[in-house]
Amino acid sequence: MENVCITEVALRDGSHAIRHQFTVEQVATIVKALDEANVPFIEVAHGDGLGGSTLQYGLSLTNEFELIEAAVANAKNAKIAVLLLPGIGLEKDLKQAAQLGVKMARIATHVTEADISPAYISLAKELGMETVGFLMMSHMAPTAKLVEQAKLMESYGADTVYVVDSAGALLPHEVKEKIRALKNTLSINIGFHGHNNLSLAMANTLAAIEEGATRVDGSIRCLGAGAGNTQTEVLVAVLDKLGIQTGIDVYKMMDIAEELVAPILQKPQEITRDSLVLGYAGVYSSFLLHARKAAEMFNIDSRDILLELGKRHIVGGQEDMIVDVAAELAKKKDVTIG
Repeated sequence: MENVCITEVALRDGSHAIRHQFTVEQVATIVKALDEANVPFIEVAHGDGLGGSTLQYGLSLTNEFELIEAAVANAKNAKIAVLLLPGIGLEKDLKQAAQLGVKMARIATHVTEADISPAYISLAKELGMETVGFLMMSHMAPTAKLVEQAKLMESYGADTVYVVDSAGALLPHEVKEKIRALKNTLSINIGFHGHNNLSLAMANTLAAIEEGATRVDGSIRCLGAGAGNTQTEVLVAVLDKLGIQTGIDVYKMMDIAEELVAPILQKPQEITRDSLVLGYAGVYSSFLLHARKAAEMFNIDSRDILLELGKRHIVGGQEDMIVDVAAELAKKKDVTIG
């Protein structure tokens, strides 16, 4: 079995969990430690990628380019990666990231919307970046559609295409089917990004690797949206037991998780009733805090909001719908009570 390359996403995906409150000092300290642990790629950005610091998605405490600059300065060997969702992040943002020394661009679209990515994938290649096509909410498309969209990203010049389980809704056999189909169709690297909302992130990541994925994501101490991602330090240990090489120092990763990342968490990352509903309903993991806020605003159950969002197939970029759905549910509740 091939060696596996891990991208650490806690300093991007984990931004959702702490309401985008990372400081320059935190990023610098964690990146330096991850670099010393020999982590090859470290993603740093707002949770919704470059340009995500807005009222709709959540304002960052610190300008993301200051965080990126600190990350690059403290990574001697690791390469810094960024996420960009076309329309949220702009070409100028990608250019600025490249000027700061970012080496990987992950261009993310909804699983059926790869056709909005070619300009950004092309620009990233021109800027000398390794380029990843990131097909989000992959559970929402049949495998044939996923393959079609992945082939588009490959044709645009992506070096890798990821199956992204943004909701943590996929089951291991579904991951296997999707990764196998991509492996049999594409000539580039295949990756997998999971969320732990159904307690399946590790199982799904291992299923992806079994079917030929050589790029996978993890978040140290599960610091990611919803119930977090595949826990990096655990993943490194498991892969080591399987004889799969990552090159990452498992002891150092354990220490980073315990001493540097755990103190940042407002509470331990665990599968709560809300994050469980994310996976159960197939809802974007970053909706968790937005739904809780709307539930408090309208005095309703956040689970009802998340289930309704799932029924309506609401996806990332439609965060404004969360309050609308909550208002509608509150009105129905009042009518029923009345």
